[in-house]
Amino acid sequence: MNFVAIDFETANNQRDSACSLALTVVRDNQVVDEFYTLINPEVEFNYRNTQIHGISEEDVIDAPTFPEVWKIIKQFFTKDQLVIAHNNAFDNSVLSKSLLRYDLTIPIYQTLDTVKTCKYFFPEFPNHKLNTVCDYLGITLDHHHNALDDSLACANILIYQQEHFDDEQIKNYIRLKK
Repeated sequence: MNFVAIDFETANNQRDSACSLALTVVRDNQVVDEFYTLINPEVEFNYRNTQIHGISEEDVIDAPTFPEVWKIIKQFFTKDQLVIAHNNAFDNSVLSKSLLRYDLTIPIYQTLDTVKTCKYFFPEFPNHKLNTVCDYLGITLDHHHNALDDSLACANILIYQQEHFDDEQIKNYIRLKK
């Protein structure tokens, strides 16, 4: 499979407050590239978010803003590109809300949620959180809530599923994000 796994962390409970982003690029079921950046969300941080991911306002003071990051990553969001995430409703929402905030065009792209595929393929798991799924499948997740580690873990979940299950079953979970 060819796809991009994405993960955002946010500064607060507002979806347009992205403070870090990672992409893991997969071609023919092999990780071929990774991208990670802090983002200056230009808003205040909530202490609870900082407790979860460890990123503070001081960490992003010199980081690029979302429009600067978008110039780099927008190439991965096309009608023919599959972009996956673990709980993609969150990550897709962060992307669209951030684009709207800066009056940037929201792209159309294919998307898949590995939480949903995990619920289908592994209904016996006690829950389908990223760290739980990784533990059960033997996938390395060193720093949960680090965007790069999370996007890599998500990519490895879909690679595992593709190697162990029918492609058609996985394709049933691909949606067009508009």
